[in-house]
Amino acid sequence: MTDPTSLPNFPPPPEEHPLRGRVLDALQDLKLQPDLDKDGDVKFTAQEQQLFARSLTGGQVDILRVYGQWQVADSVPADLLTRLNGCNDITLGVNLVKAGIAAGNLVLSVEQIIAPKENPKVKLQVAVSMILQAVQLWHRNVVAKAKRDADIAAGGAAAEGSEHQDIVAGADTSEGEDAPKVGPWLSEGMRRPRPTDGEGPGA
Repeated sequence: MTDPTSLPNFPPPPEEHPLRGRVLDALQDLKLQPDLDKDGDVKFTAQEQQLFARSLTGGQVDILRVYGQWQVADSVPADLLTRLNGCNDITLGVNLVKAGIAAGNLVLSVEQIIAPKENPKVKLQVAVSMILQAVQLWHRNVVAKAKRDADIAAGGAAAEGSEHQDIVAGADTSEGEDAPKVGPWLSEGMRRPRPTDGEGPGA
């Protein structure tokens, strides 16, 4: 009788190829040096940033979650509400990306449905690009809007942004150009101007 352990270990057919295996293949093609961490997630490096990909399978659909976490720089206000407001702005203002604070770290993730035979390469590229952009946007947004709030609290006048202003402009301002307007947090909406003396109900 032939020893079954001596039979070659053929890979599964494409229609049965597990999502995590396809993710590893796609990241190899993208030259992002994937590896498995202790939790079974795929870790990889993009633009010198450590990211992870988790395959959520077994349900009605397969879901690919790409995520990363970052220590918050000292230049960012330590107030938790300010940081959470920044996350709220990202989640509501940036397609696909969800943002949160966990154990003091900024956590960003993108979840996408992957079909059983689909090559996840393109969706991985989209997720990585969106997350890396969102990291920079969150930092600029929190610093700029926290400064705006501080100016208002000190009695200064902050430039009014558009009613739908949600994210500080991503590009740096060129010399001679006006700085981008900074709107309020999306959780607050537009602040109404303070009534001056003689205005308001009963005036």
